Amino acid sequence: MTAVFGEGRDAGVPAHYGDPAREQRLLATEAGLVDRSHRGVLAIPGEDRLTWLHSLTTQFLQGAVEGTETLFLSPHGHVEHHAVLADLDGTVWLDVEPGTVGELYAYLQRMRFMLRVEPVDATPEMAVWSVVGPDALKHLPELGPVSGSPVPGAKFASADVPKRPTTGYPVVALPGGGFVRRMSYGADLVLPRTSSFLDTLDLPLAGLWAFEALRVEARRPRLGFETDHRTLPAEVDWLAPAVHLDKGCYRGQETVARVHNLGRPPRRLVLLHLDGVDEELPAIGAAVDLDGRQVGFVGTTVRHHELGQISLAVLKRNVADDAKLMIGARAAAID
Repeated sequence: MTAVFGEGRDAGVPAHYGDPAREQRLLATEAGLVDRSHRGVLAIPGEDRLTWLHSLTTQFLQGAVEGTETLFLSPHGHVEHHAVLADLDGTVWLDVEPGTVGELYAYLQRMRFMLRVEPVDATPEMAVWSVVGPDALKHLPELGPVSGSPVPGAKFASADVPKRPTTGYPVVALPGGGFVRRMSYGADLVLPRTSSFLDTLDLPLAGLWAFEALRVEARRPRLGFETDHRTLPAEVDWLAPAVHLDKGCYRGQETVARVHNLGRPPRRLVLLHLDGVDEELPAIGAAVDLDGRQVGFVGTTVRHHELGQISLAVLKRNVADDAKLMIGARAAAID
């Protein structure tokens, strides 16, 4: 099986192994192993690790924490980083989008002050792989279910929001180092790059194109694809998995609270169906137009094995669901 490697932000990992449609069907109906080792990995040991990150990010990280998601915001509430987190044996692990680990590491170093935390860029030593599909858990140590809390209404009582992460991903340590973390699509493996654990898994390989096609279908945003410098968490549906709306102050918190209380973020994340007249997929950031006027931008576009060409896009909130949209010469319709 010959790997065909990706390009751009996803260079360095296989895009596919010769049959992207078959690999998608594998992940949708059985289970497969996806190389996501281009993601950055940060390790943060130290007694103050959770309370420190609680003060810096959008998630509730006090008390018992296993796995969850969190955001780092600008002072104006715009998304700067998205991280998937695991706390295990005295260390918090953050895995982040390719190419962003250096900037986040530098920010964390500036924010250490006198606290007992020691951030380390562990990307050279640790790699992320994902086991994806409805049969994923049959191949892994026993993991509990994903837990989550609904996003409260605009006028909520503090007692209505549990004092725990809004999303919980069970985490189990693996022999030889690393861990497995339950996810909505299966599980992530964060392993030493020298680990032999993958050799124990009797799983076929699938490329990142297959993983991305299912991500788009599930409407899960990705930093740098469905975000820009103005993105607010509520615009791309990151409140439920990554934002606790009743925790103490953190950078950008006032904007998050104001937008939630008003109930209408300026933009929204949508799934678009493209007419498929052009085999070349739209570029990330391509304009979405309505009556000759730009109303949004395209994030990720994929060739889905059942749905054809589909895109995630971020549009102005007042764009109607039945609007006749254009992406260049392509017609596009909101799902």
